[in-house]
Amino acid sequence: MTNVNQSARTRPLRRLTAPIAALAMAALVAIVTTTATAQAPAAQTSTAQPPAAQPSVQPSTPPAAQPADQSSGSEAGPAIDNGTIVIPKKKEAEEPPPPPAPAEPKIKNPGGETYALRVDVPIVNLDVSVILDKNHQFVPGLKAGNFLVLEDGVEQKVDTVRIGQTPITAVMLLEFAANSYYFINDMRNAAAGFFHSLRPDDYVAVVTYDLQTHILSDFTNNKEVIAESLNSLTLPGFSDTDMFDALYETLDRTSRIEGRKYIILIASGRDTFSKLTLDKILQKVKSTPDVTIFAVSTGGEVRAMTEGRGGLSGQMRDMDFLQADNEMKTFAKLTGGMWFSPRFAGEMPGIFQSINQTIRSKYQLVYHPTNARQDGTYRKLRIELVDNEGHPLRIQDEKHKPLKYDIIAREGYRARQEVE
Repeated sequence: MTNVNQSARTRPLRRLTAPIAALAMAALVAIVTTTATAQAPAAQTSTAQPPAAQPSVQPSTPPAAQPADQSSGSEAGPAIDNGTIVIPKKKEAEEPPPPPAPAEPKIKNPGGETYALRVDVPIVNLDVSVILDKNHQFVPGLKAGNFLVLEDGVEQKVDTVRIGQTPITAVMLLEFAANSYYFINDMRNAAAGFFHSLRPDDYVAVVTYDLQTHILSDFTNNKEVIAESLNSLTLPGFSDTDMFDALYETLDRTSRIEGRKYIILIASGRDTFSKLTLDKILQKVKSTPDVTIFAVSTGGEVRAMTEGRGGLSGQMRDMDFLQADNEMKTFAKLTGGMWFSPRFAGEMPGIFQSINQTIRSKYQLVYHPTNARQDGTYRKLRIELVDNEGHPLRIQDEKHKPLKYDIIAREGYRARQEVE
């Protein structure tokens, strides 16, 4: 309305007559009415058409007196956007998920292939040693029928029996003193004989003694280290031989190691300056468990040449060696070992062969238990020796005197646990 009034003011109205002014005013009112009607929401169309002029008020005016068209910019009123109306497209329905693939049919033996069925059958391996009480020697020659195996009180059938060789843990305790060349030479030959009997799984330590105890090599299965230790025995230091102290210290060290241990004592057997007495060392030998002493006396050849000679001093010397032999024999007997007194170096291979057979040999029994359940339970074992008629086996010596024997085996085993 403001724009229209301003346009009307600029026109030369003073020149118009009163009737013409009235007609102009009527036309202006018609234009305003048409514009208000087009702005209503219900009256929107693609093109705004003004209403038809009333014939009573539509004069024929000159072109200059015609009102401005509504498309003439700001003079025709506010512009109206009559563009195309965009209606949002309705969302299509989501496609349903595809149905799951059908399960493959289960068939027996697919593809026609051949399969093997594996069944675990329990088997028991049992190590058994049969040792004589008198000299601790291994008893050979036993067969499967001589072993009665009871598992939880139920007799088991022994399938196979064989003699197996087990590794050892041993200490070579060597007397290395400046007393006589013959004793040192015998010691070296004996140590070399035991060294050559070693196997890869054996663990051996080398210890020497004179006035003191010397550890040349700790427990090892490296034969090169053991050989270097033995080759280092060239020049002895003292002439005293403290055998009791050295043996006590060795027993104390081996008692800290689990399992069966062996001490290979290679010495003359004489003790000259030990702090311990014979009674104390004997008590230590008896109280140390799982230790077996094998004693080899040295100087047999020179003793054979000088025995009974030299007057009173010779008799004292002979008594000294006899006492040394008795002590070496006692050490071996108390622990279930063996004592050897070779005269010549050629006896050494046979001596260590006997030692190896005693400490290594074991019977290996194999049987299938009647209780085949794999439930992880502990099952007690008891082994006895019987003859062909099922009576307790009796062992006799060459004079038909009965010999007592010990059966060394584990007391039981734990069955395997079945894995689901």
